[in-house]
Amino acid sequence: MQIIRLFSSASAKGTENYLKIQKKYEALRTILYFSLSAALFIAGYVQTKSRLNLLTVVAVLGCLPAGKSLVSTVMFFRFPGCLPENAAGIKEHSQGLKVLFDCVFTSYSKNYRVSHLTVRGNTVCGFTEDKAFAEQDFYKHIQEHLKLDGHGDITVKIFDNLSVYTERLEQMKSLPAEAKKTEAVLETLKSVML
Repeated sequence: MQIIRLFSSASAKGTENYLKIQKKYEALRTILYFSLSAALFIAGYVQTKSRLNLLTVVAVLGCLPAGKSLVSTVMFFRFPGCLPENAAGIKEHSQGLKVLFDCVFTSYSKNYRVSHLTVRGNTVCGFTEDKAFAEQDFYKHIQEHLKLDGHGDITVKIFDNLSVYTERLEQMKSLPAEAKKTEAVLETLKSVML
């Protein structure tokens, strides 16, 4: 039952503990894929007493999705999720706002880990626990993706101080909701997240 629950929640991008759950999902999937390839190879070898058979070819081809899954596993294991004590403090102040937890944005040159994002209308605010966060590079990267989806007037600000961020969350509650715009921006952000 635990495995079924794990696999059913594996694609809940932006939810709390997303990275933690996704790590387990990707690791289990990788083990399963490599196990299937190994089982096919062993079955072919046991049956024909030679590795030169059709099941060996199928086993080798089965290593392609297994290798792809291994790459995903390595990517997810590189990034920690939002610390539980920070998540608790953020949840307290983000009631009624549209939020994303455990965001990792990748670019050709850098990866940007944002522990929490909040979207309201044309304002995006986030909190990062990464002390080496390249703020200006992130702004340029995310603005480019938002503009490609037709969101040219979005303001983005990432905080590394939790108390300042929670104060900003309280201020965001007074901004106009603009539900359609908020949902569209959230979907764009989810589409470029790991």
